[in-house]
Amino acid sequence: MDGKKLQELRELIEFLKANGIAQFEMEQEDLKIALTFEGPATAAPPAAGGFDMTQMAQLLAAQRTAAPAVAAPAPVAAAPVAAVAAPAVEADPYAGAHIVKSPIVGTFYAAPSPDADAFVSVGDRVEAGKVLCIVEAMKLMNEIESDASGEIVAVLAKPGQPVEYGQPLFAIK
Repeated sequence: MDGKKLQELRELIEFLKANGIAQFEMEQEDLKIALTFEGPATAAPPAAGGFDMTQMAQLLAAQRTAAPAVAAPAPVAAAPVAAVAAPAVEADPYAGAHIVKSPIVGTFYAAPSPDADAFVSVGDRVEAGKVLCIVEAMKLMNEIESDASGEIVAVLAKPGQPVEYGQPLFAIK
């Protein structure tokens, strides 16, 4: 991890601590972070689905511009992070699985109507192009198709749940 990314990670940790956030998860193409702070927290952990990363980036940018440059925290603050972040990488339950992600922001629906059966469920075999779910965005129902063949090993969203762009919806092996 280069010095700039390490400094950004330290700033993120300080931001989370300052706002009493006890639990935080973030995933990017080349980085996955899962932090859990022990001790009393002043804010509840994030609900399923986590934070809106766009809002988090805006908050971090606002904090950087509003506050003068902060000296790097003492190595003591960095030590617990390494210990907490390492198990998150090892504990990926979907390692080796193809993850189907939401291509848009909207509301997840597993079935074409409330009284119909789900398009797919865990254990179903799917081919590329099979409709897996619907994501409603601005009153438009967008069918999300599988981009890989295999067996559904996990449905990662709940019906009626808001989903973000890039949020994992299904794991296929």
